[in-house]
Amino acid sequence: MTPLLLLLFFSSLTVGSASTSAGENLYTPKANLIRYWNKEVKNNHAKPTFLLSKASPLSAVDAERFSKLAAQNALSSQFPAICPTANLLCFPDSSPIVQELISHPNVVAFKIIWRQQGIFFRESMLKKGKVMPMPDIKDKMPERSFLPRSISSKIPFSTSKISELKKIFHAEDNSTMETMIVEALNKCEKAPSPGETERCVGSAEDMIDFAISILGRNIAVRSTENVKGSKQNIMIGSVKGINGGKVMQLVACHQTLFPYLLYSCHSVPKVRVYEVDILDPNSKAKINHGVASCHMHTSNSNPNHAELTIASGPGQIRACHWVFENHLIWTVAN
Repeated sequence: MTPLLLLLFFSSLTVGSASTSAGENLYTPKANLIRYWNKEVKNNHAKPTFLLSKASPLSAVDAERFSKLAAQNALSSQFPAICPTANLLCFPDSSPIVQELISHPNVVAFKIIWRQQGIFFRESMLKKGKVMPMPDIKDKMPERSFLPRSISSKIPFSTSKISELKKIFHAEDNSTMETMIVEALNKCEKAPSPGETERCVGSAEDMIDFAISILGRNIAVRSTENVKGSKQNIMIGSVKGINGGKVMQLVACHQTLFPYLLYSCHSVPKVRVYEVDILDPNSKAKINHGVASCHMHTSNSNPNHAELTIASGPGQIRACHWVFENHLIWTVAN
């Protein structure tokens, strides 16, 4: 078989158990991610569509080229080219969304959502036919993709390397880009809460590795399907307790504002997780498939935390909340 025929043959093969789309190179970041999932995760569950959708859109050729530049500490010269091609946050100073998010100094961006009224609800509300208000679960972050780990692993991520990061991302002094980078680094270098393990991840592979380090290789990742039902009354449809509704440990991942897609992931002990069909209360039609996380009340909880307004006492479920758009939770698979 000639080299050309060999190339065409291998291009028609599938990556693991997941087929590549028409014309997709076997070595794109997305294809590499599928291979990594097949190698590291030990179950036959469907591939996580959401996670794959956040893989870098770079071509195999561009991913390789930019990876070599990153290894040579020469990525800065190509940032104007890589930024739109890789679906990064290129011009934060012109984005009103970014301006709003960074106008809350020393506050992790995803925590802003917890200030809404009605975020937390009792576990007893998750009963078929129950009507309840749903908060605004829409993601407020700008759209971005992960970088391939072959690139992100070569970019310094430390306050001690701030000058290098500013150079790579063309961040001027006192610019929005500088503020965004500094706040993300400060958040990611902050000590985790007692009893928790925390890590910031800039690639899907890093996120998989962190989840496996906490939960083992038989894992699944979940997120609420869409934002329908936000800011209105909803009706609870069928309810399924993950792992039979047992109290368990999970890994929660929340977006952090940064030029490329960055998640802050942390372990959460003593949680029950539910998958819930969300219905329109008038038509009874299904409009969403939500994931709800219900946390146990612990003695080291912040007494001023809004969750405690629902608490009954130590060792009991203190509050539940929906998993917001683009947020993820990892559990041991059923």
